[in-house]
Amino acid sequence: MMTSSPSACIELKEGTHVAKVVLMPGDPLRAKYIADHYLKNPVLFNDVRNMLGYTGTYEGKEVSVMGSGMGVPSLGLYVHELYQFFGVEAVIRVGSAGGLLDSVHVRDVLIAMSASTNSGYMTSFDLPGYPAPTADYGMLKTAVDEADKMGVHTAVGSVYTSDFFYHPDKKVNEKARAMGLMAVEMETAGLYLTAMADHKKALSILSISDHIFTGEALSAEERQNSFHEMMEIALKTAVRTEV
Repeated sequence: MMTSSPSACIELKEGTHVAKVVLMPGDPLRAKYIADHYLKNPVLFNDVRNMLGYTGTYEGKEVSVMGSGMGVPSLGLYVHELYQFFGVEAVIRVGSAGGLLDSVHVRDVLIAMSASTNSGYMTSFDLPGYPAPTADYGMLKTAVDEADKMGVHTAVGSVYTSDFFYHPDKKVNEKARAMGLMAVEMETAGLYLTAMADHKKALSILSISDHIFTGEALSAEERQNSFHEMMEIALKTAVRTEV
């Protein structure tokens, strides 16, 4: 394993390493929050470009957490390097999403079974036709089981990963909703495609922070409570994932 990636975006600090399973929020400061509030004895392993990464333990097992940045290209770079150069076997995205379907409500935890996308990223894998970005089933089942034990309502289904936060087509969310996609976000398809190409595992667990069509939105306090539920599901999934 390398101590510095070819892009130099990840450089391990002396005496540090990355765990086999990594949780990835988009915001590196959220990665720090997770490390400080959930991991025991967290150690900073990377701070290049302030993309903070930490390794610690949860329920006695080693877990890492690192920011991914926003969007598929940023996440794809970091995830590929973690998989290929630092011995990582599984990545769990933890982030927020905007609800699309009437069956999805704010504060729901959504576990993404698959992801449609408008990203050109998926055209680069040299497969005739188009790949289907899909979660690792074992991880998905574990997450659902852990959520059930916690009494947390989860929605399991497909999401829409967009390269645009402000899409020029004002009806794009209506089209995604018409296809039965449960929520819109900006990274999951890239994570699943990278994992598939690198023969690794991946799962995306999302907290519904607002609803595109109903206008529902969480207060700051409610977002924090929902985030904690998502994080506990993700951490319990991480330590129960076979790698």
